[in-house]
Amino acid sequence: MSLPPGFLDELRNRVSLSTIVGKKVMWDQRKSNQAKGDWWAPCPFHQEKSASFHVDDRKGFYYCFGCHAKGDAISFLKDNENMSFMEAVEVLAQEAGMQMPARDPRAAQKAEKRAELADVMDMAVRYYRMMLNSGAAADARAYLDRRGMTRDQIERFEIGFAPEGWQGLWDHLIGKNVPPELILKAGLAKPSDRGRNPYDVFRNRIMFPIRDARGRCIAFGARAMDPNDKAKYLNSPETELFDKGRSLYNHGPAREAAGKGKPLIVAEGYMDVIALASNGFEGAVAPLGTAVTEHQLAMLWAISPEPIIALDGDTAGMRAAMRTMHVALPLMEAGKSLRFALLPEGKDPDDLIKGDGAEAMQKVIDGAFPLVDLMWREATEGKSFDSPERRAALDRDLRNAIKRIPDPSLRHHYGEAIKELRYQLFRPQRSGGGGGKGWNPRKKLPPTRSTTKASFLTSGGPQAEEHLREAVILATVIATPEAAQGFEGQLELMECMDPDHARMRDVILRSYHAGSDGVRDAICDALGPERLDYLMGQPHVAICPTVRSPGDLDRARMTLAEELAKLKARRGLAEEIAEAEEELSGAADEAVTYRLSHAAEAANRAVQPVHKDKGDYEIGQNGARISRDEKGALDALLETIRFDKGRN
Repeated sequence: MSLPPGFLDELRNRVSLSTIVGKKVMWDQRKSNQAKGDWWAPCPFHQEKSASFHVDDRKGFYYCFGCHAKGDAISFLKDNENMSFMEAVEVLAQEAGMQMPARDPRAAQKAEKRAELADVMDMAVRYYRMMLNSGAAADARAYLDRRGMTRDQIERFEIGFAPEGWQGLWDHLIGKNVPPELILKAGLAKPSDRGRNPYDVFRNRIMFPIRDARGRCIAFGARAMDPNDKAKYLNSPETELFDKGRSLYNHGPAREAAGKGKPLIVAEGYMDVIALASNGFEGAVAPLGTAVTEHQLAMLWAISPEPIIALDGDTAGMRAAMRTMHVALPLMEAGKSLRFALLPEGKDPDDLIKGDGAEAMQKVIDGAFPLVDLMWREATEGKSFDSPERRAALDRDLRNAIKRIPDPSLRHHYGEAIKELRYQLFRPQRSGGGGGKGWNPRKKLPPTRSTTKASFLTSGGPQAEEHLREAVILATVIATPEAAQGFEGQLELMECMDPDHARMRDVILRSYHAGSDGVRDAICDALGPERLDYLMGQPHVAICPTVRSPGDLDRARMTLAEELAKLKARRGLAEEIAEAEEELSGAADEAVTYRLSHAAEAANRAVQPVHKDKGDYEIGQNGARISRDEKGALDALLETIRFDKGRN
């Protein structure tokens, strides 16, 4: 159903978000400010005691500083109530007293047919569950017992059995006055080519209902009991309800669990999902017998920004991981990636949990590695790089893989991670390096973090300066927490180079209303007192005027505005240079070189020298300084563009 222009904007303006959310939470009256439309409560999406869930009634937006859930009134109902988009719109329209637009008759008819098919599917679920308790299902029950399936699991996942007869379900549904065409359209039966009644699609199989995010049964997965059956596992055919590449097993419960802080784990099969979900890993899903598709990735990222792909540690599992990686690369952006967890060879999650317990599975999940490490593994495993030509081929392959990522900033960070891995591979033997041998599957995955606090501070240059600015910003808010008011959005979006800074920033945003002592206590509780001592004890922080004069609100606000602006200006310039360099890596046409030339010349004109004896330069009016080396990089970029223009 399409909505007229402006309908959603008017709906959001009429509805009070705090009224919608207030039906699900208990507001923290001490922290909330009703007059300003500023509300705080424990998050309804994950289990917690502190009030880290923020609702801004003026903007109609919510955000949780714990689990990072965010959105408006529509997304709140979708995620918290498991509603579809249109269901959420209808509920809000009723709340606001707005009349829903007239529905397209064809769309309404289609929705009615889908509802009828879903009703037929639920009747089939009840039939198969009843058949599992019949005498014909003795072998199926014995199989489930051997797999360690409990009665609670069977009930929770509605497992059933399709008997051997050709028309058992058909006759049952016809007896319930279900029209034959609905049984066929639901994919439960096939027409006979011998002039007989249609016959059941599933026979002598254990049945696993597949439900969509709204909880409607849309298909079945079925495991054959006959070892000679051509298909060990069989899914429903595609119907008006079911598209295999756009569905996930256990979608709804996993989405709810991920909203409460559980990791989203992608396993291979039904039994794996059942074993995971029954042992504390409720955020488990499975694709339906195929490699993960683009649509399924979009569904996964809608649930969690970093799903964990859990695969067998054998050759087939690695091939599946790499297929998933190649599907994901063109779709990735900042905040959307994957991690990969490899199980011991020969074991799937069900085997591992039953043999070694949930702790062993948790260890595998904790050891999940990022996609960049899988990219490196694919390029290097089993290969030797003992010649310049082989090393050049490695660089080419990695460069081509990284180019598939559309986000320039993300491409830049992947390039930095690959540089570090390349250094580890080719560094001299006396440094303990590998001397050019490729990936060794018996060794641990190489680390991807190329920087630490120590390297930030000792290496100098732009990274060190950005790290120092982050520290000053955080220390300023700790010393004068009320200065954070009005800067919440900028602080929330500040990309921290140091993971400790990112965690501290989140704690500060949750607790700055409690005053300086409250902020300090919250940081000590969350990160330990040594983290706070380290931050505040750094020389450049200790001498900062805002730290030496805590409570000076005007000075603190001026410092925050200045430091955040400089940080943003510097990082914006770095991203522009990275994007320009990326575009210049191929043959630049006249339009590209013309545009980049003017951009680089404008940037060059904006750079003014200050403290020439120290080699510092300042960008425009923002006051963001760059080093002599960075100024040289700008000059080199401009020269490259001019060269390309002359060559073309």
